[in-house]
Amino acid sequence: MKHIALFLLGLGNLFAQSGLIPEPVIFRQTAGQFHLGTQVGIAPGAGVSGQFVALVQAQLRACTGLSLSVKKAKPGIDLTIDPGLVKQPEGYQLQINPQKISLIGHDEAGLFYGLQSLTQLFSQSKSATIGACDITDYPRFSYRGMHLDVSRHLFPVAFIKKYIDELALYKFNTFHWHLTDDQGWRIEIKKYPELQKTAAYRRETLIGHKKELPHRFDGKRYGGYYTQAEVRDIVQYATQRHITVIPEIEMPGHALAALSAYPKLGCLKPDGQPGGPYQAATFWGVFEDVFCAGNDSTFAFLEGVLDEVIDLFPSTYIHVGGDECPKTRWKTCAKCQARIRSEHLKDEDELQSYFIRRIEQHVNKKGRQVIGWDEILEGGLSPGATVMSWRGIKGGIEAIRQKHNAIMTPESHVYFDYYQSLYPEEPLAAAGYTPLSKVYAYEPVPADLGPEEAVYLKGVQGTAWSEYFDSPEKAEYMIFPRAIAVAEIAWSQRQHRNYPDFLRRLRLQEPLLKRLTIQYANRFDELTDSVSVSPTGTVQLRLSTTLPGAVIRYTTDGTNPVLTSPAYDQLIDIEHTMNLKAVAFLGNQPQGRVFQKAITVSKATGKSVTFTTEPTGAYRPASPLVAVNGVAGTSRYNTGEWIGFQGKDADVLIDLQSTQSISSIGTHILNYHWQRMWAPDTLRFAVSEDGKTFREVYEQTQFPVNGINSVNATFPPTQARYVRIQATNKGIIPSGEYGAGGKAWLMLDEFRVD
Repeated sequence: MKHIALFLLGLGNLFAQSGLIPEPVIFRQTAGQFHLGTQVGIAPGAGVSGQFVALVQAQLRACTGLSLSVKKAKPGIDLTIDPGLVKQPEGYQLQINPQKISLIGHDEAGLFYGLQSLTQLFSQSKSATIGACDITDYPRFSYRGMHLDVSRHLFPVAFIKKYIDELALYKFNTFHWHLTDDQGWRIEIKKYPELQKTAAYRRETLIGHKKELPHRFDGKRYGGYYTQAEVRDIVQYATQRHITVIPEIEMPGHALAALSAYPKLGCLKPDGQPGGPYQAATFWGVFEDVFCAGNDSTFAFLEGVLDEVIDLFPSTYIHVGGDECPKTRWKTCAKCQARIRSEHLKDEDELQSYFIRRIEQHVNKKGRQVIGWDEILEGGLSPGATVMSWRGIKGGIEAIRQKHNAIMTPESHVYFDYYQSLYPEEPLAAAGYTPLSKVYAYEPVPADLGPEEAVYLKGVQGTAWSEYFDSPEKAEYMIFPRAIAVAEIAWSQRQHRNYPDFLRRLRLQEPLLKRLTIQYANRFDELTDSVSVSPTGTVQLRLSTTLPGAVIRYTTDGTNPVLTSPAYDQLIDIEHTMNLKAVAFLGNQPQGRVFQKAITVSKATGKSVTFTTEPTGAYRPASPLVAVNGVAGTSRYNTGEWIGFQGKDADVLIDLQSTQSISSIGTHILNYHWQRMWAPDTLRFAVSEDGKTFREVYEQTQFPVNGINSVNATFPPTQARYVRIQATNKGIIPSGEYGAGGKAWLMLDEFRVD
């Protein structure tokens, strides 16, 4: 019995909970504690650089206040590089006992990541004392990246270095630096001084969200750029922290800023005259003026730019963009059409492939490789290119099946310009809703990839576009802690990932985040909800919070909950229209903001719904009853409430289950051209008593709001059991609009009948 007890104790230690992010491969708690005092020495082994030792001293001093000298001592901190003992690249072993800390790395990168774990442990300790433990750790993926766009908003060098420190702390090894776009060129190129003089500045900047019409501007010239000296300094700083900086120079699209400086690189007009005039964009979007693919001077310019970029960045990859390039100008440009004929290309998609291939050849001559967004697949993928899959995972899978390397960074899960909370108090963001829980749930390896294919998936990246990041503080608020979730996805073994435990460890990280003055969003424990319809047609609301020990209290009369309000303990049946409010309490204290949910009950609520034409893709609801659950879709359009039809008309039938008198029908139409969402050409409501013979009661053709259009049709009372909603899809998105030539989305939600 004694031996069984000891065995079970050993298992308990093996599976002891760490406080580390990312979660290590093995964490085993052992007996005793290690106390860090001034008598402790740092003992570097062979091959450990003085630069690394200085980093160790600096990080430990920052989190403990103690300055340690380099000496052999007991107790001490031993630093060793031993690829024979630690087999995995970037891997490490960390052994802590009362007499010694032993850190062994496969390489210096492994030592560095072990140092980050040690830093986290000391940051969670009191009096510089940490528990004894054994850690064996190594990364799941070789590419662990975070992106930052500095074109829309420029960030100081000091912040870029701080961002690199933040990434290093959580074991990222790649910083994808988006340096050029329509709104500004942010890197000094000595060969082309007009880039610094002209392309680095825009006349003014959009105020508010781009969906708000008419657009408003601040009237202030904005811009700047990083000098080559600053770039070299940042690259060196990152290299010391085992982070590779990958520069992105956008092409052939997102080129307005560059064209403002060198207009001859634009396409000819249909009449053969030069294009332009051009200026750096002052608002956010995709623009039809792009680099001319038929002009040899375009390639000479870009090759000159890339020569200087390659000299500044030692990274294997050079990112060439390739995304969101409208082909409108190419279709009417005599030079581009001549290029299509001379190169025997089929169309403008193949012209883009030609463009990327030609650039790739130049980059390859310099000993580097190109990486681009998944649009570089269009027209044929360049032979050695790596694909960064952002429009979902389809592009990554396609690249992998062509035996190309891929990085997963799907907009749906790891774009951090999306809102991370549904609370209305959130600061302005670009688009829909990507909470921390959704980020953490993302699995980069698609289920249908076999092991022999999965080797081409090199890693995962979080992406941070800065249209609405107008300060370093706002950038941090939007990026963290979601980036920390990506760090665990990229590093930790899949079977070890557990969201409740991740949150436990994230809470332990909060003192460290505050000490580093990271302006993270500490909203991850706030109340959330889900609404469903029971088999009997009753709308039911579920409330939840991840805050341990919290009690949820709620009201349905519009007042804010207090300590004496009812405690939530089961699903709430919604029987009438209400504005529910709820708050989480710990003891007697409310926690966080007040949660609100408006639910509208009508004669259609919870009734049977049939889609004659099936909704599409991500906008296919979990159940047809989403259309009649009493909850209206919001501007954060990806919450599962909006029902979408891509390129197809909508035809919806509601069965009220009995013939009754009705006099109004309502719904909502989402009209976001910047998201390829278009109002219908025609919306019709019809009613029937038998489900066969319908009579039209309402028609609407105008939807003036650039956003959510509420439709409230009223008519003389009539007897009906069935209600039919038909909406005619816009079809093909017209020229000059975002996504021109593609299929428009028709978006509907919440059908009301009274």
